[in-house]
Amino acid sequence: MGMLSRLFDRLLGLPEATTPDLEIARDLRVPMPDGVVLRADRYRPRGSEPLPVVLIRTPYGKHKLDARGTARVLARRGMQVVVQDARGTFGSEGRFSAFHQEKEDGLATAAWLREQPWCDGRLAMAGASYLGFTQWAVGPYLDPPLEAMCLGVTSSEFRTTFYPGGVFALHNLLTWAALIGTQEEAPLGGLLPDPRRESRLRRAMAHVPIGRSDVAAIGKRVPFLREAAAHAGAGDTFWADVDNSAAAVKMTTPTSMVTGWWDLLLPAQLRDYAALREAGRRSRILIGPWAHDLGALRALLSEEVSWLSAHLLGDTAQLQRSPVRLYLQRAGRWLDFEQWPPPQSAPTPLHLLPYGRLGWSAPGESAPDVFTYDPARPTRSVGGPLLDMRESRQRDNRAIEARPDVLVYTGAPLPRPLDLIGPVSATVHVRTDTGHADVFVRLCDVDPAGVSRNVTDGILRLPAGSEGVIEAEVELHPTGYRFLRGHRLRVQVAGGAFPRFARNHGTGEPVGEAVRTRPTRFEIFHDAVRPSALMLPVFEGR
Repeated sequence: MGMLSRLFDRLLGLPEATTPDLEIARDLRVPMPDGVVLRADRYRPRGSEPLPVVLIRTPYGKHKLDARGTARVLARRGMQVVVQDARGTFGSEGRFSAFHQEKEDGLATAAWLREQPWCDGRLAMAGASYLGFTQWAVGPYLDPPLEAMCLGVTSSEFRTTFYPGGVFALHNLLTWAALIGTQEEAPLGGLLPDPRRESRLRRAMAHVPIGRSDVAAIGKRVPFLREAAAHAGAGDTFWADVDNSAAAVKMTTPTSMVTGWWDLLLPAQLRDYAALREAGRRSRILIGPWAHDLGALRALLSEEVSWLSAHLLGDTAQLQRSPVRLYLQRAGRWLDFEQWPPPQSAPTPLHLLPYGRLGWSAPGESAPDVFTYDPARPTRSVGGPLLDMRESRQRDNRAIEARPDVLVYTGAPLPRPLDLIGPVSATVHVRTDTGHADVFVRLCDVDPAGVSRNVTDGILRLPAGSEGVIEAEVELHPTGYRFLRGHRLRVQVAGGAFPRFARNHGTGEPVGEAVRTRPTRFEIFHDAVRPSALMLPVFEGR
């Protein structure tokens, strides 16, 4: 194990371990106020003196390789780590209620840890994705506060990721529901490829109604999927009690964040970071060329070692880094900034123009472009920030752009490289004949061979029953990207992107129960009175 651990450290570029001799206590019983017992494993350097505790709370199994590997890496550097199975998962008792149980259970676990003779009273937390959410469910409410938090590809609230722009994120939600619904019975928690299971999941994305697509995907009910489908409507308060964003800015705990340009939680995590910095809190963020994947987890583990060593062990050598470090895609460069978004990025409009053109100058008079979106034959999607790594990131979009239900606008070849770093948005003036529609906007990079690859995108559900011309403000994912000389910018406008997002049935029925479909005719305006444009963060700091 010692040789494997050293090899693992070298692969991750981690500093040499200081305390390789570990002791591990399995299946500690952590009682909750309602009598439920949660199970946890404790890793620490051999010895009897009290130490601070790094708490990791997971619904994916404390015995899994990622949880055990993280615990060992930290423990071999002088830290004490407790990895706990969330309520209703693997060894822990009770019923798993995704997101809703983590505040009470997390606070009760923190109180229990502080009572143990092997804990010196200081606590920190670490973890990615749902494990990051378990930190946000504790950090803003714990007194005394956590010493540090290490937040990977996560957010203080998940509602805006479940329903970006008010649209049900079908691909990601059903993928996660299938994982959480089968992980305790599938080999290696469902991590092994299973072509039959994957094919069934893909077919289930077309199942209607969506509220019962869990049975189509895995043959049984998944409470989370049904809750997400039933509470997708604007103004629904079901997720209000698991939104920690307002409390987060009052928190004094130093936070370190890791995310990626292709992570589904990127917009929400950047909002968290900006809010913390605006409130004067100690925080830093690393944005790499990753998705919700092993690349991000590898970067997070290295960040956890440096951040926790500084705040628990007094090793402050790694705290000199700039608050914002990001990777500029297609340029192969890491850049450092004092804030997000970088002040060197200037919001610049790129206008949709007649005859499928893009331009930096404002439009004149022109007729609207027209297309029809048919939810019975929904506009397809490729790539983007997906949980399924086989389908995520950049993909060739030419087949999508050839469809009659997709408008395509293309700019001239660039005379010099163009760097975009920061938030991206679009203003689209649109009129529909049903009053029930979504607007999907995607920015692509077209190379000299004509291959069109997605860079960023966003979607918006128009207000129900909309009449007349609507000024739709679409939030696209932030980006850090270089368009190379000779490449062209391209913008797609469509009425959906299936199966990444649930189709809009055009009937106004609730998303979880909709079955009937009705085609919708779109008019996209781009004239002097009703201009449509992307707002791009043009970076001038080279």
